[in-house]
Amino acid sequence: MKKSDGMNYAPKGKSAPVVTDGQFIIAAIGLDHGHIYGMCNGLIEAGATLKWVYDKDSKKVADFCKTYPQVQPAQSEKEILEDPDVKLVAGATITSKRCDLGLRVLDHGKHYFTDKSPFTTLEQLELARKKTAETGLKWAVYYSERLHVESAVFAGQLIEQGAIGKVVQVLGTGPHRSNVESRPNWFFEREYYGGILCDIGSHQIEQFLFYSGAKDAKVVHSKIGNYKHQQYPEFEDFGDATLIADNGATDYFRVDWLTPDGLKTWGDGRTTILGTDGYIEIRKYIDIARDEDGDHLYLVNHDTEQHFSLNGKVGFPYFGELILDCLNDTENAMTQEHTFKAAELCLIAQRDAIYVNDKFTVNRV
Repeated sequence: MKKSDGMNYAPKGKSAPVVTDGQFIIAAIGLDHGHIYGMCNGLIEAGATLKWVYDKDSKKVADFCKTYPQVQPAQSEKEILEDPDVKLVAGATITSKRCDLGLRVLDHGKHYFTDKSPFTTLEQLELARKKTAETGLKWAVYYSERLHVESAVFAGQLIEQGAIGKVVQVLGTGPHRSNVESRPNWFFEREYYGGILCDIGSHQIEQFLFYSGAKDAKVVHSKIGNYKHQQYPEFEDFGDATLIADNGATDYFRVDWLTPDGLKTWGDGRTTILGTDGYIEIRKYIDIARDEDGDHLYLVNHDTEQHFSLNGKVGFPYFGELILDCLNDTENAMTQEHTFKAAELCLIAQRDAIYVNDKFTVNRV
């Protein structure tokens, strides 16, 4: 697992199968983003059987097969989609192409698990909403900064137990290292990646909705900018937004591609959750200058001030819940409404953002 490279960060957990071998067969289509490895790791640890992989790039397929020697390279996407044994397709293709892949997957009677962000336009989102309503199949999204981080999972459990009372505000920071020399061309082109709030901002909005228990929210203000990477004029290395939820909770988050080289991981992601009776701080990937392992959580309420070191102690229940949801037509992992609402709000934040830069000029995008 490459802690210095967020694009290839693929957490591994303990085996916790919810099905027997061969009961839930999956395939991978589209290897443009390294998150596909984290997605497959989580599903396999929950008992899924990885049968197929397909990508037009044979080098990507060869690398994937080295990691998962049990998988079979398919000759075409069609070979996978027409295999009646496959229950779910996981995909991490170019962001702007994720919707079209999902529509094809659902048209062939299979569930779809896509990397975030699932869409780059609101029109794509509406097509997905119609397709899930038509087919009854799942369109799941890998919001990894909550689902694949043990301290973030534990925070949700504490909130559910009432440890900090009613959630009033969520503050999130999602810094990333740009690693421009290793990025593909599409990473810098707005048409393909959708913009910073659409992309890594989706993690922040999803966790706000989840921790606050909100069903909907309004984007009050959002900004984007390019402070350091002017050689890529369509790239955005800074973004932030403020939201108010339907239950009164508020949110502020900042995302960026400005992680300095001295940090031992790809980003010092943090979340602070304020409640009526306490607060939680999550230090997801590192506790700087103290502990490189990450997964630290700090809890303060009327009873205690406490530090939890959670690496390897909580697990990742989402993946097993997703498998069982697909088999049982339930919504315990994440509701389809929540999945799509997080995507909708990040698209609105991106669409309505004000563009700022280091010359102190401000322009509506």
